[in-house]
Amino acid sequence: MSTRFENRDLVIPGDVLFEGRIRTGDNTYRHEGKINATRVGLVNYSKEMVSVIALEAGFSPLSGDLVIGDVVDIELGRWLVDIDTFTEAILNVPDAIDAPFRSDIVMPDILDVGDTIVAKIVDMDRRKTPILGILGRGLGKINEGFIIRLTPSKIPRLIGKKGSMVNMILNQTGCEIIIGQNGRILVNGRTREQEEMAVSVIKKVEREAHISGLTNRVQEYLKILKEEKKNE
Repeated sequence: MSTRFENRDLVIPGDVLFEGRIRTGDNTYRHEGKINATRVGLVNYSKEMVSVIALEAGFSPLSGDLVIGDVVDIELGRWLVDIDTFTEAILNVPDAIDAPFRSDIVMPDILDVGDTIVAKIVDMDRRKTPILGILGRGLGKINEGFIIRLTPSKIPRLIGKKGSMVNMILNQTGCEIIIGQNGRILVNGRTREQEEMAVSVIKKVEREAHISGLTNRVQEYLKILKEEKKNE
């Protein structure tokens, strides 16, 4: 048994990632005892599996995903929400207010077209349409901050191992950062300078997600940004 790359190395379709018995993960396939990559991305080895984090893949919704989306329409007893999937997600009244739908509910008073929300995917229906919920801490209508977008497949790099990358950005910038698995990110700081610093770092992560040693480079970049602010 042997690995052909280091963890988080950049690989391309057809690269042999592993020889021997191990489970195949995302964006890999087995051929003649070898596991190969099917997409451009970062190889990820664990004790039981080898997979590839695709660098340009779109968002594939799963139950439990945290997402950020825009209300685009209101229907009887539900809102339609754009979360960058092939069809709008559905937010039913009970999953928004923890109470059954009643005819006297004025739905735009709760959420209106154009509102942006943080939600969780609580289920997928038979047509693979995401069903959302906003009951819970940190979920619901967004009233402060602004949204930036990141390629969804690069979200794991922004989060880092056990949250190491995003926690470093949080601590160094002082911003609240909510990361949607669909690639939308809410940034909310006490000052505009804090928000600009966080955005600069997030964009650096996106640009350099495929290069090893990213954590150390981001750490140094944060030091440079903070030093520049002191000297202004």
